[in-house]
Amino acid sequence: MKGTFITIEGPDGAGKTSVIKKLIPMLVQAVQQEIVATREPGGSRIAEEIRELILNPTNTEMDIRTEALLYAAGRRQHLVEKIIPALKAGKVVVCDRFVDSSLAYQGVARGIGTSEVAEINQFATENLSPDLTLYLDIEAHEGLERINQNKNNRQFDRLDQETLEFHEKVRLAYLTIAKEHSERIVQIDASQDLETVVEQCYHVIIEKLRV
Repeated sequence: MKGTFITIEGPDGAGKTSVIKKLIPMLVQAVQQEIVATREPGGSRIAEEIRELILNPTNTEMDIRTEALLYAAGRRQHLVEKIIPALKAGKVVVCDRFVDSSLAYQGVARGIGTSEVAEINQFATENLSPDLTLYLDIEAHEGLERINQNKNNRQFDRLDQETLEFHEKVRLAYLTIAKEHSERIVQIDASQDLETVVEQCYHVIIEKLRV
């Protein structure tokens, strides 16, 4: 594929959405390729419907394996409809979350196992992996604090009901994944102010696109 696939990962409250919102216009101005911004779960009509199902706070009885399978199903649909065609057309795809999220949240924090979650996602993605991943790191308690302060501007979802311990497991999982895939993942300190985080992300991406 001719395009570049970039993912942005991080625990809840890391500020991914805010960073992407500021980052995309900067990239549009700086690079000649078309930039496609998208998200998971979601990114296409069917995948967005799956997102609603997964994140609906009333679906408290959802089994953890059902959840993992739904994420993989949404990912497959999103890839086929949006990501793969954009990459084939030579575009730069910037995606809010991808497989690393499933490994951290369902594989580790939910306790399903990373190899089990990796297997269903290999089937869903046909082994497509990002060219670059920016991991926005923040301590769990700080991320949750941000979410509480920003309640009015943010949709309350099923993951927001989880305990601090759950979110701590997510962060530790991400740190392990980042260490294991250091050739692909660049860690950014998300506890810094938004402008600094955006600037650092921008420079890492520009450097990657110039290679």
